[in-house]
Amino acid sequence: MQTTASFLQYAENALDYGVMGILVLMSVVTLWLFIERMMFYKSVRIEDYKYRDALEVDLTDNIGIISAIGSNAPYVGLLGTVLGIMITFYTLGDVGAVDAKKIMTGLALALKATAMGLIVAMPAIIAYTIVLRKVERILAKFDVMQEEQNEKRS
Repeated sequence: MQTTASFLQYAENALDYGVMGILVLMSVVTLWLFIERMMFYKSVRIEDYKYRDALEVDLTDNIGIISAIGSNAPYVGLLGTVLGIMITFYTLGDVGAVDAKKIMTGLALALKATAMGLIVAMPAIIAYTIVLRKVERILAKFDVMQEEQNEKRS
């Protein structure tokens, strides 16, 4: 009985620190990539590029990661919630008694993983949208510059 209780406590801690740690890491990576991209966009010189595709490759570097984090953070949170609920039910089944307070506390703690996943995902999607719009604007400026150069040659 004691080893089962210690295992369940270990599982709860691993779930808390594991899922929350992954979500914190995802949010740090998103912020870091967003700042890096914004700094790059401020320093990019479109005059240095001969081909639009080369510029687009440089502009879109790492933005797929931001999108992937925004898309997958809710699933990481949901996984934490499902595992937390499973641990709560297993604990209740192991004790053999139904305690409403224990059930509600366990479920509330499990749901925090979903909330955290959403808290990570929403800013990541916003960051991705901002970055994507910056890419579109820079590419449009490049296209205009190319057209002006073609008109001067003609």
